[in-house]
Amino acid sequence: MERPRIFRAAGTVGGMVGGSRLLGAARDVLMAALFGTGPVMSAFAVAFTIPNLFRRLFGEGALSSSLVPVFMRIREQEGDGPAWTLANRILTFAFVLLSGLCVAGMAGLAVALARLDPVGYPAQIARLTFWLLPYMVFICLAALAMGLLNSFHRFALPAAAPWILNLCWIAAAALVAPALGGGPERQIYAVVGGILIAGLLQFGIQVPALLRLGWRPRPDVRWRDPAARRVLGLALPAAVGLGVTQINVLIDRLLAAWIGPWAAAALYFSERLVYLPLGLFATALSIVLLPAYAGRAARRERDRIPADLAHALTGLLFVMIPAAAGLLVLARPIVSTIFEWRAFDGASTEATAIALAFFAPGLVVFSLPKVLVPVFYALEDTRTPVRIGLASVGLNLVLNLVFVLTFPRPLKHAGLVLGTVLAEAAQGAALAVAAHRRLGSPGWARIVVSVLRTSAATLAMVAVVVLGYRGLTVLLAERMAAKPALALSTLGAIALGMAAYAGAAWILRSPELRDLVRALRRRPGRPATAPF
Repeated sequence: MERPRIFRAAGTVGGMVGGSRLLGAARDVLMAALFGTGPVMSAFAVAFTIPNLFRRLFGEGALSSSLVPVFMRIREQEGDGPAWTLANRILTFAFVLLSGLCVAGMAGLAVALARLDPVGYPAQIARLTFWLLPYMVFICLAALAMGLLNSFHRFALPAAAPWILNLCWIAAAALVAPALGGGPERQIYAVVGGILIAGLLQFGIQVPALLRLGWRPRPDVRWRDPAARRVLGLALPAAVGLGVTQINVLIDRLLAAWIGPWAAAALYFSERLVYLPLGLFATALSIVLLPAYAGRAARRERDRIPADLAHALTGLLFVMIPAAAGLLVLARPIVSTIFEWRAFDGASTEATAIALAFFAPGLVVFSLPKVLVPVFYALEDTRTPVRIGLASVGLNLVLNLVFVLTFPRPLKHAGLVLGTVLAEAAQGAALAVAAHRRLGSPGWARIVVSVLRTSAATLAMVAVVVLGYRGLTVLLAERMAAKPALALSTLGAIALGMAAYAGAAWILRSPELRDLVRALRRRPGRPATAPF
């Protein structure tokens, strides 16, 4: 894929992911209204981390990232038949492994539940985890199918698959949960049922597209084949690194549960707001970049990867820096506008807004690995990201413990966020250095100039946002009810900020503005290799 096609594909994926994130926002509004930041929501936030751990580890993480480059190389060199044979072996391996882990986990949780106080907080977490574990099997297979479709540069359908999760979740929360009655402790199981149904559908919706591309599903346990061993050999070190990372996320959730019955839920809702802009561009770009980088490597065009990387980095930071600044200065009104309703009260808003303000700078650093890690995976090098990831995990754990022990109680959950943001920043810097050593400079001087120009435009945007929000608040306060006035003031400040940022970027002649506009515009007949 040439650079214009990369950004256009990222725009397609970003649009689908963006739609899914908007549905996710609606889903989270319903969850906030039903459960607030109470102990049931916190228990769910901890329990849902478990299947997500395996999704990121086996589905979107080590196994998928190891499969795509090898699958593309075999297609390039040997044809589709051997490539699909490899896909069947890896899918079989994933199904057998995950099913075994699911059964073992459910058995262990059943034993633990027999010994726990049935009304205690640990028992709530254990019961929800027990019923959510099968989701990890379905969602990991769905993520592997997504990787295979992406290797054919089919991005729209896989990116739309998460819509199913959100639609099922919304239906369960809006229709089934209220009908159950019995309070939050019972209603949460309607959500669990919706999630399990969604996991199965997310895989199933991608099967017809795979069949049209030539996949013929056959169980195949011949994992000693050289190609399968290569994928699993690449996945093993990545699994170690990603496993430690996700366990650290789980430890963060458990630390949050120790802080208070509200803390894990406050972190959950603040994270959801961060993931919206992250998914719109950074995640979408990472999905497109892995097969793009892998295609370069398969065609022996490694010398062109640094230029692609520089282009991706400057475009990414052009979006993420102002988004982070906007979340920071509007943290409280955004949280209040979106979530403050019914069970989600002023105390919930305050705790979530504090976490969001600390999370906001993380938008920039969380997005860096999404552009840098695919470089190493495309080169079939999973060890370098693992070594860097392990160091980052260790730093994260140390910082989290230090901040939790030293921050005052109302800010302890924010200390967890700060530790994560600082550790991710160190990881991004280390990955950039390693990529430079591996492939050469992507043109750091140009990237620094781009960042300075973007930061200047962001400062202009922040001034407009702050003044615009204050002015609109005063103007609307006497003309309408408090909630509509808050919503309109927040949306108006965001719109003014976007216009100010675009205008400042245009005055500063930011090439990223032109690149972004041209990349997202589909011009019939335009050559794929034309510059932006």
